[in-house]
Amino acid sequence: MSVGVAIIGCGRNGHKRAEALAGARLTACADVKQERAEALARTAPGAVPSDDWRAVIDRSDVDIVVVSTTNEKLAEISCAAVAAGKHVLVEKPAARTVVEIDSVIEAARRHRRFVRVGFNHRYHPALRKARELFGAGALGEMMFVRGRYGHGGRIGYDKEWRANPALSGGGELIDQGVHLIDLSRWFLGDFTMVEGFAHTYFWQMPVDDNAFLLLRTPLDQAAFLHVSCTEWKNLFSLEIYGKDAKLHVEGLGGSYGVERLTFYKMLPEMGRPETTSWEYPGGDQSWALEFAEFLEDIRLDRAPSAGLADARAALAIVEEVYRQR
Repeated sequence: MSVGVAIIGCGRNGHKRAEALAGARLTACADVKQERAEALARTAPGAVPSDDWRAVIDRSDVDIVVVSTTNEKLAEISCAAVAAGKHVLVEKPAARTVVEIDSVIEAARRHRRFVRVGFNHRYHPALRKARELFGAGALGEMMFVRGRYGHGGRIGYDKEWRANPALSGGGELIDQGVHLIDLSRWFLGDFTMVEGFAHTYFWQMPVDDNAFLLLRTPLDQAAFLHVSCTEWKNLFSLEIYGKDAKLHVEGLGGSYGVERLTFYKMLPEMGRPETTSWEYPGGDQSWALEFAEFLEDIRLDRAPSAGLADARAALAIVEEVYRQR
């Protein structure tokens, strides 16, 4: 019997999720704009559209709820979905605040449901290969991570929902920043010292368009991160440094450029490193790979590897940086 999925929030990400259900089937979808729910429902025979997300999560043919709404509804809908007995995939950042995400953590615990957070960047091929090399010990003892991630916005960006702190919870830091924080934690572990600065330089909006972070582990391994929506040429760059080698992930496909991983291995005589590169010019399969793993999580009764604890750790860092503004 196939797994039934409801998607709540039928915008761009909702459509991406519908195209990446990894063998599960879309049975229902909901959006505050009925016409958007109807448009998404037309992509899956038999899917039922609605403008009432509460009715959708109570359906007997729904096993998993995907929450792809604006940020202010993520925690509320996730809590209601797990209370209705559904597993949940919620888009990052999963909530606007630590208090909100704690309510989801408690609901998931109480109702014994799994919640996966949409950190799909972990499933990009260059990052998966980087993680494989890291896991094999190819970098040696870890030192630091340097990451940059940004886009240039578009005309009217400062009037969209992400520019409204009541809806978004913050600006570029809570948007693309949580991806860089999550990836840095993936390689370095928990950060116990947080310094940062979030500022609005260009866009006329009450949330940040740039953020700069210096994060440290108890062993003084560091992540130096910059996220920006004044990056006029879209950019993704993550450099992972060990004492024996360095990994550099560049691009995410599309407007970010061809995805590439370069492995720089230090030689005994030092000097110019031994260099190996991999390119991944295909389409973005990260969404489908992420959902396929979630289906396996549920089948195996296994806690998701990108879960609420990871999202909470990222949000705690975001909150601390905003506190320092």
